[in-house]
Amino acid sequence: MKIVFIIKTLATRGGGAERVLTHIIGGLARRGHDVTLLSFGSPNDPDFYPVDATIRRYWLRSGNVQARSSTLEVLNRISGVRKLIRDLRPDIAVGFMHSAYVPLALALSTSRVPVIASEHILYDHYHSFPLEALALRVAAPLCARITVISDSIRNSFPPALRRRMDAIPNPVVGAGPLADPIGGQSKVLLNVGRLFDQKDQRTLIEAFARVAHAWPDWTLRIVGEGPLRRTLESLVRDKGLQGRVQLPGAVDHIGAEYAAAQLFVMSSRYESFGLATAEALAHGLPAIGFADCAGTNELIHDNVNGTLVPHGDRIAGLEAALRRLMTDSDERVRLGAAGPSTVKQFSLESIVSDWERLLCRCAKRGPTENIA
Repeated sequence: MKIVFIIKTLATRGGGAERVLTHIIGGLARRGHDVTLLSFGSPNDPDFYPVDATIRRYWLRSGNVQARSSTLEVLNRISGVRKLIRDLRPDIAVGFMHSAYVPLALALSTSRVPVIASEHILYDHYHSFPLEALALRVAAPLCARITVISDSIRNSFPPALRRRMDAIPNPVVGAGPLADPIGGQSKVLLNVGRLFDQKDQRTLIEAFARVAHAWPDWTLRIVGEGPLRRTLESLVRDKGLQGRVQLPGAVDHIGAEYAAAQLFVMSSRYESFGLATAEALAHGLPAIGFADCAGTNELIHDNVNGTLVPHGDRIAGLEAALRRLMTDSDERVRLGAAGPSTVKQFSLESIVSDWERLLCRCAKRGPTENIA
């Protein structure tokens, strides 16, 4: 089957959805499918995650992919996508995330190439972005199906959109070496995520500031990049935590971060799937998250593989959870040991099979003969 995947850019450092895309298209290519990947940036901006060498790679060189797209940029992308698809003549095309599937659906609205839209966020996100919500509603009827990454995400959408959706989770790839929750003389409290309001690392730093003096052997390490870097660095200085809180940015080998940590904490207000949490659990790390955080509360099973902080005062609740697990190494070991088995259903082979079945079902009409 000839498949085209489209994403806005792979140059974003540390993007979770971008990493998921590379795993899925690599898995499909290894199964013999003819896979092409298109993005809107430039080959001068290298992909942060490696793309399988058997996959054809194209760039549209259209606009600033690190900023919110203008109307002119979207129109140019619609035209560019249409021309490329006409040349490639695929059986099916997949747009990964809103910024890709909207122009893809509009570009192919008069063709016979089926389009799959891959959505990676809760519908609540669109309440703050009415133009994006409108674009979603326009694009949705033009798509054969829309994928989301959990049933809870699908249930957050209005019924008319929900009926067009299939839930396919993100794959959790290659755990590698397991973590040691006990640790040695120095211990790491790990957070992985974009430095963004949704991830709420400010609450995490505030909570850590309340316990740091009692446990001088612990370091908080926040791996990721984003627009709140200066804000978080300022907060670290204000709390006198220089040297106790590390902000290394995005890293190339995230597995090494999980393996070196003793405790994982996800401070997000909401998640679509919680890929970092799933990866931490796969590495045998006990995890802390918030009970009211969609995408986290489905992965962390309270008192089984981690701790869920009850709804209420977020800083105080997280402080209490940190005190309990930073103090009790035996409890960290017990919770960490349960982690891998709770995420085994998200293996790469299983998720690629889910994608393969959906693609085959939606492409049953075969390749297009003509794109007018």
